[in-house]
Amino acid sequence: MRQGGRSTSAARAVSGKGKVAAREPNRLTPRSKPGAERGTDWAPPHPLEPGLHLVATPIGNLGDITLRALWVLRGVDRILCEDTRVTARLLAHYGIDKPLTAYHDHNADRVRPTVLAALRQGETLALVSDAGTPLVSDPGYKLVRDAVAEGISVTTAPGPSAALTALILSGLPPDRFFFAGFLPPRSAARRKALAAWAGLDATLIFFEGPSRLAGSLADMAAVLGDRPAAVGRELTKRHEELRRGTLASLAASYGAEPAPRGELVIVIGPPEAVITEPADIDTRLDALLAQHSLRDAVAVLAAETGLARGELYGRALARRPKAAGP
Repeated sequence: MRQGGRSTSAARAVSGKGKVAAREPNRLTPRSKPGAERGTDWAPPHPLEPGLHLVATPIGNLGDITLRALWVLRGVDRILCEDTRVTARLLAHYGIDKPLTAYHDHNADRVRPTVLAALRQGETLALVSDAGTPLVSDPGYKLVRDAVAEGISVTTAPGPSAALTALILSGLPPDRFFFAGFLPPRSAARRKALAAWAGLDATLIFFEGPSRLAGSLADMAAVLGDRPAAVGRELTKRHEELRRGTLASLAASYGAEPAPRGELVIVIGPPEAVITEPADIDTRLDALLAQHSLRDAVAVLAAETGLARGELYGRALARRPKAAGP
């Protein structure tokens, strides 16, 4: 559906009875103010309602902000943000001057009661993250939960998402996907978390920092198998990169290079067809036992095959290497 202003003649289209038809309520209409020449000064024909507005911001390319997001940010009383410096730069680019309040993981419990009190008094507030859609691996869930519980209006101006951007660029199946955010920083905890998702018949999406990328990819290959995958970097920017391959090849590639800059998105294809032949099950079980505890190996294989854990546990006990004698 096209968004934008309509000419006077179009807006005043005459109905069959000779009366002027009402303007469509959800059409965006231009206002003659500074900034309109850049296409950023548009507003719907109704005022911004009080409450909490969740506003998605660009993940890299400033041009990806929506007209509705700009309208909301111009209309609120105050903006809650992770890093006031990051949000201030975005607002300055679009000529918006609003009070900023830091709201992040380290102060959310302390600030949230004050924010809720302001919302109860009828203030109009926006919540943004440093980049992308709020609440997706960012603070804000508890604020939304508490606002909803109190009957406070909560709405969103949707927009960019790093997870979805990487998914649609990856070339991997997008029909079913599971977003897991950031994995634990230590390998043992990371592998345990990956084991819980090994059998999901879905494309997996993770965020990761540059210093842990190669190690995470290696753990993913060990736990999930050498699946097809893609790593997204600098998404939506001029030097956007999607590196595709298998988990093992990507782990080797990034392990041989200096750590890349910025946060990254890892997209991993779903598991292959379910293993049903006993010999194949034993082969896979041997490989898992070489890398995991018996319990974790059984959990991974149960997820992959759909077989009962009790049955697999018995197989694993029989195949686990015997401890060396005295």
